[in-house]
Amino acid sequence: MKKDSKRLRFVRARVCAGASSTAECALTVCDGRIEAIDRAAGLGTVDVDFGGRLVIPGAMDGHVHFDEPGFTHRETFATGTIAAAAGGVTTVIDMPCTSMPPVTDVASLDRKLKVIAPKASVDFALWAGVRGNDFALDHVRRSLQMLYSYGVRSIKTYLVSGMPTFEDLTRLQLEEVMRIAADIGLTVGVHAEDKRAVLEGVEREMHSGDREGPLAYARSRNAEAEAKGIATCIELAEKTGARVHIVHMACAEGVRLLRAARARGVSVTAETCPHFLAFTIDDFVRMGSLLKTAPVVKSAADRDALWEGVADGTIDMVATDHAPAQWPQEKQTGSIWTDYGGVPGVELLLPFLLSEGVAKGRIDLQRAIELVCAAPARIHGLESRKGGLQPGMDGDFVAIDPEQKWTVQADKLLTRQKYTPFEGMELTGMVMRTFVRGTEVFERSRGMLGAPVGQLVRPDHDSAA
Repeated sequence: MKKDSKRLRFVRARVCAGASSTAECALTVCDGRIEAIDRAAGLGTVDVDFGGRLVIPGAMDGHVHFDEPGFTHRETFATGTIAAAAGGVTTVIDMPCTSMPPVTDVASLDRKLKVIAPKASVDFALWAGVRGNDFALDHVRRSLQMLYSYGVRSIKTYLVSGMPTFEDLTRLQLEEVMRIAADIGLTVGVHAEDKRAVLEGVEREMHSGDREGPLAYARSRNAEAEAKGIATCIELAEKTGARVHIVHMACAEGVRLLRAARARGVSVTAETCPHFLAFTIDDFVRMGSLLKTAPVVKSAADRDALWEGVADGTIDMVATDHAPAQWPQEKQTGSIWTDYGGVPGVELLLPFLLSEGVAKGRIDLQRAIELVCAAPARIHGLESRKGGLQPGMDGDFVAIDPEQKWTVQADKLLTRQKYTPFEGMELTGMVMRTFVRGTEVFERSRGMLGAPVGQLVRPDHDSAA
């Protein structure tokens, strides 16, 4: 150990010991990383006594839009990471498409880092992206090779996009990107809705008798359009050998397709979101644009199939697609078609999964930890640092009161925009304390603690780390 090393001792933590059983242990953190885990309370100085409270690895939200630089009227990296810390999320992976300029090469990544790094209250990594704008294969290959050397392990693409600054890819372009990614070792994340099906649906519904209602929007982006997009991604993954990740999956047919692809050995993973596990089209009709997202929530049968996929491992992880609109202006434009599609979520990710998953018996504690800790770390190439409580990993952990019942109130959440479709929902399980690399950043009664401590996380083996 270096002469000036900092060692911290955390005692009487109850950690997951398999399924939903727990065992008491002590943790030693040295220079921000876990040095030892043992059953003894230990002699000498005790820095933190958890008093027998449940302690799990810090959660990772692998899909957030913190909108900086460029769209800070919606969210900022400061407010987004504060909300993350309050929800027990100690690492976020920010998307490339909702900042300006979009993160598509090392130059744009560096520009973004200069803005966001001083503001981060939790650790973070960055997705990069490939867009249809001025698409050129030679440029894409060079950019992705450089981004990989910088530590990026995941790139975002769209089969259909509504953003003029981040256009979707054609099927042929996506295939070529997957081939390049497979050569380099990158995971390709895809917004998987079929473009032709969506555009035809929009055209059809815009001229229907119910053209301004939530049902018209939902029909324009129906389960068939999403399933067709997922099928395309699976086919291209099988053809190219690329690692492909389906983001924010929302339909039962997607679960079935993914399950069959896995059985064939296709390298494809997927995530779903709390709003797809909580709500249905009936809720969308009731709430309107408050619950507008793309993809859209679907039927109760789709919701049930997603829970089955979460429980049996077909769906690898749960992420929020945290994407707030400026409230209320961008959510109340007067038309379902121009209202902003996106909801805040990062602060509720872990509490929702503990409440609606673990407390209700849909999954056990071990599976919940896999879904929001270990799996996202593994998929995004950070498993040597994040996602578990083992020696050598970062000292990120969350103390939880699993019995505490509380009601979601938007005006008490710490995200910048004070709205949520979860308003009024009673949850069981509350985050009490959050630690990032051994430093306490949030405590329930006191709120945020100290200056921002978040850092960019890169794979340990990366030469640029």
